[in-house]
Amino acid sequence: MKKVILVDEEDVEIGSMEKLEAHERGLLHRAFSIFIMNDRKEMLLQKRANSKYHSPGLWTNACCSHPAPGETVLTAANHRLKEELGFNCVLTEIGSFSYKTSFSNNLTEHEFDHVLLGIYNGGIQPDPNEVQDYKWVSVQELDADLTVNRDNYTFWFHIAYPILQHHLEVRNA
Repeated sequence: MKKVILVDEEDVEIGSMEKLEAHERGLLHRAFSIFIMNDRKEMLLQKRANSKYHSPGLWTNACCSHPAPGETVLTAANHRLKEELGFNCVLTEIGSFSYKTSFSNNLTEHEFDHVLLGIYNGGIQPDPNEVQDYKWVSVQELDADLTVNRDNYTFWFHIAYPILQHHLEVRNA
């Protein structure tokens, strides 16, 4: 039974709880969202497996999950990236945000989400239990698709993606 780290609004740990219970009660917990870019300046997107208990079949950033109690965000992120997509790379935190949203199945995501960025150019070996599909897209292609197909993307992607965009603009300035 996987546990998540409960946090306050400043991301200070205040306890832990079984993951499903935290989502049923809508309690704030620590999470991470990983963006992966390649040398062609394309972004890796994954389509969540239809078996996921929320947001199934939606496109999102490369990988999202929660560190377990006693685990750092970076350790958990590297572990989860390898588990879901079959590779590791150096990850750097580029920002964070909090959000809360409810789903039709009576679960609530209430997360303090750390946004991480990595560069990777190798092969992808997705776990079909987690990832239905994946693709590399340019920022221009993604921006165009978000304009037309906004609802095809996860709720948190719409918050995390602007953090990545800002980071890339500052880095390239």
